[in-house]
Amino acid sequence: MVEPDLSRLARTIGDPTRMGMLALLMEGRALTAKELAYGCGVQPGTATEHLKRLQRDSLIESTAQGRHKYYRLASAEVAHAVEALMVVAKPMKVAPPCRRPAGALGAARFCYDHLAGELGTRLTAVLLEREYLVNHGEAMDVTERGKVWFADFGIDVTSLRKRRRRFAYPCLDWSERRDHLGGALGAAVAERMLELGWIDRQKHSRVVSISELGRRALASEFGFVIDSLASDQTVAISS
Repeated sequence: MVEPDLSRLARTIGDPTRMGMLALLMEGRALTAKELAYGCGVQPGTATEHLKRLQRDSLIESTAQGRHKYYRLASAEVAHAVEALMVVAKPMKVAPPCRRPAGALGAARFCYDHLAGELGTRLTAVLLEREYLVNHGEAMDVTERGKVWFADFGIDVTSLRKRRRRFAYPCLDWSERRDHLGGALGAAVAERMLELGWIDRQKHSRVVSISELGRRALASEFGFVIDSLASDQTVAISS
């Protein structure tokens, strides 16, 4: 019989530095070993050993480009697992340089490639209330009304269904303790909002800033405003 080696996985992610690296990579971008070392307050040589361990256990993958090697999470499933751990973990104070801007992260952030925090959960709640989405427990689906709305919003639902990743599912938000929209559909919504200029990604952070255009659009299209995150807010590297 073959079973998942959960004990080895627990030892790998149980190290504070390796867990910090996974959290940094949750912003969805590829980072260098030096960037990850700085973000977690360790020397580059030490970071390299941690990265090797994470890669051996298929939690991250690397790509060489020129003289640099970039690391990213191995899959959306890894990001989902990390976010799930954040839900059950007890809160703790984090000292610099791995400080976490709790207010900004709680307001709006990326969970790998889809929106989380207050923005993600409130947006998902509206889509469910208006019956554009329907919740089937571990999965979500688009209704007939939803197909029309998503098409008008610029998202081709049919093409998203053909992708190899899960189409849509409820992802429990660690800060809000409510579901936000994950999967290919959640990623498409986030990407579309970036294209429209409603939101912007802050460098080396999962924090999402909402533009003035985005504030007006969220108020008119979805009926809510998030006042706790300014579009010009400066934040530290999130972990």
